[in-house]
Formats: sequence, C-alpha cells, structure tokens
Amino acid sequence: MTTDPTHTEKMKALQTEQNKKTSEARDPGRGLILVHTGNGKGKSSSAFGVIIRALGWGQKVGVVQFIKGKWITGERQFFAKFADQVTWHTMGEGFTWDTQDKDRDIAAAEAAFARACEMMQSGDYDLIVLDEINIALRYDYLDVQAVIDGLKARSGRTSVILTGRDARPELMDYADLVSEMTEVKHPFKAGIKAQRGLDF
Repeated sequence: MTTDPTHTEKMKALQTEQNKKTSEARDPGRGLILVHTGNGKGKSSSAFGVIIRALGWGQKVGVVQFIKGKWITGERQFFAKFADQVTWHTMGEGFTWDTQDKDRDIAAAEAAFARACEMMQSGDYDLIVLDEINIALRYDYLDVQAVIDGLKARSGRTSVILTGRDARPELMDYADLVSEMTEVKHPFKAGIKAQRGLDF
C-alpha cells in the first residue's frame, strides 16, 4: 500500500491548524449557555447525553422539565439511579394540547422557572438542563428577558442547556452555543408510534 504524499501533507497542515486553535482557546472561567433547537428529533436526547458526560466527571446535575408532564420515560428511570448526582424536577402539566388551559400552563411554567432559578443560583450544580423551556417561551408562558436575566444571575460554575424547538432569537443571541436539529425523515409521518427506548 502506497502513501499519497499530497494527502499526508494536507493532513499535517490540518493537524497543525487544529493544534494552533486548540492552544489558543481559553477557559471562559464560567459555565456556558447551550441551546438545542430545531424541528428535528434529538434536542432533549442530546442534552441527556451531555448529562452522562458530566456524570462521568463526577459533576452535579439538575434537570427541570417544563412541558413533558409526568410521563414515565427511560431517561427519568435511568437518572434515578444517580440520585446523589442528579436532581430531577418534572413540573409541566403535559403538552399544551393535553391541558388546553393557558392559565394553568402559565402557572406551571412559572413554577418550573422559579425552581430552575433557585437551582441555577445555588452554586450546587455544574450543569442544569431546562428541558422544553423553548416551548414555554414560544407560547409566551414565560418572558424571554426574564429567562435571560435568570441565566445571567446563575452561579459562575453552572452551565445550562435549554431545549425545545422555536428558540427565541434573543435567547440564541445570548447563548454560547446554538445547535439546530433538522428533520430529514421521521417514522411518525409513516404512521409509526413512539418507540420505548428510542423516543421515551
């Protein structure tokens, strides 16, 4: 097998460039704000993957679920095994088409965010996931500036992930990272129901 010298040179140049970027990168000295949005599947799933990474480093994690209600999910059952490292609050009443009661939804969202603010300001958590908070913002159950103010008031050690489609532009401007999940194909559109272990 022969080695292409052009390819080798190209890879060395890429490696040099990457090493330079890595050496110049700085530690911000604070937790980061990450937004997972878009109409594709995987926003919450990605956040739960980051939780596993944090747990691997012995970090303390908090989760506040805003919209999904009291469903039994695989992730909830899994993280219950790490009760000493993960604090979990499911405070939503379910998706809006389940309650059909805007006042009740607003009250649930406000209660969830008040709890989230307590957790963010406590200094006890390395990572907090505000799951489906973007949906609460989309329906104006929460004020986006109040959410940004809550994020600004967080403990310096705490990173926060905010999930849900239709993230508000103001929130994306404030965030350090924004990832957009794009739907290419989804089994639900072919009449396939949500699958245990894949979807919940």
